[in-house]
Amino acid sequence: MKTVLVVDDEKAIRDSIRMILEYERFAVVFAEDGPSAVSRVQAGGVDLVLLDIKMPGIDGMRVLQVIRESSPALPVVMISGHGTIETAVEATRLGAYDFLPKPIDRERLIIVVRNATEYKHLREQVDRKSRILGETQVMKDMIELIKRVAPTEARVLITGENGTGKELVAQAIHRFSKRSAQPLIEVNCAAIPNELIESELFGHEKGSFTGATNQRVGKFELADHGTIFLDEIGDMSMNAQAKVLRALEEGRIERVGGSRQIAVDVRVIAATNKNIADSARNGTFREDLYHRLNVIPIRVPSLRERRQDIPLLAREFVDDVCAQNGIATKTIAEEVLRRLQSMEWSGNVRELRNTIERMVIMTPDAVIAESDLPVPQSAHRGEVADLDMEGLTFQEFKDRAEAVFIRKQLEASGWNVSRTADLLKIQRSHLYSKMKKYGLERG
Repeated sequence: MKTVLVVDDEKAIRDSIRMILEYERFAVVFAEDGPSAVSRVQAGGVDLVLLDIKMPGIDGMRVLQVIRESSPALPVVMISGHGTIETAVEATRLGAYDFLPKPIDRERLIIVVRNATEYKHLREQVDRKSRILGETQVMKDMIELIKRVAPTEARVLITGENGTGKELVAQAIHRFSKRSAQPLIEVNCAAIPNELIESELFGHEKGSFTGATNQRVGKFELADHGTIFLDEIGDMSMNAQAKVLRALEEGRIERVGGSRQIAVDVRVIAATNKNIADSARNGTFREDLYHRLNVIPIRVPSLRERRQDIPLLAREFVDDVCAQNGIATKTIAEEVLRRLQSMEWSGNVRELRNTIERMVIMTPDAVIAESDLPVPQSAHRGEVADLDMEGLTFQEFKDRAEAVFIRKQLEASGWNVSRTADLLKIQRSHLYSKMKKYGLERG
């Protein structure tokens, strides 16, 4: 049963809403003024707040701001007997989920409450998937920095290797910011061709170039009053960098092929796996843009720097994969966790999760054992790199590398040929042929 907090100084309004919502099987609690509403929210257990704007003492708008700061994920629906478009817009800007005018329409109230409580449930699911997990000091320091920076308007530059979770950091900053009720628009700069990046970011007018058959609104406009996350910004073209710099300096953008200046209020978070400080020094990235973006630098540590977090991550990933795939709950053996901690993870957390997902799906048992452990590609690199290549033809080198790879996979699966064939996605007869060719035998 979902719990709705009704904040209104009029008892008749509170009783009317209570009767409607309790009939729809919602639990209803009350607060008569702003301070008691804030205390009730902070006590927890509330799924939605219905908040009157006009109250003696602290008005509803101020209470909304306090709730947004302390409980950014909690939906708040504003209620007013003097509703205007301007009031509704201001409430939305401050983070309200919706706006209800008095007298309250029964059907409208039920629809809004159902949608808002479902929104909270979905948001909790999203928050679970995008949680930043870590108990090592380097992670605690990073999380503390996120909490300190998020409520500000400061621009943030996130750096770190591929697979470390830079996008999770950006999502966390937005989630705990004053803009959390507004959109977070994510742009992967590396995935967009250079000739299209300006149109993607700033939009274009109809007919501005071949193929522009309609007007397009760009990502900066979509992120107005919210946050734009420019991932892999080190791959952005110099022309696009110049326009982004202008947008940051002036708070305005111009669509491709247009002449009208469009005001945008956007917080920018950028991320890169490159050293753009060096790029700025050697002229391949604009130095002025680098300094504009690098107000608050946050470096996401690699998994090699936080090996003690691997058991925590592994157990969480096991639970997530089981839940997402409808698989009965599984556990992971301690020896597997120790093996995972000893491995080199060039793909970092992303590679670890993929490995866990593979084990959960492939093993039929309730406990994931060491024999279920596939060897990540990064674990083979040392042996393959150490092969004596002197005097080898290309085919001879390929054969030796293939023999090393197959042997390691067989060892990881406890020399279970059927399971190894499944992991390698080849026929079992083909694997037997390879084993015979390379003389691969247990022991």
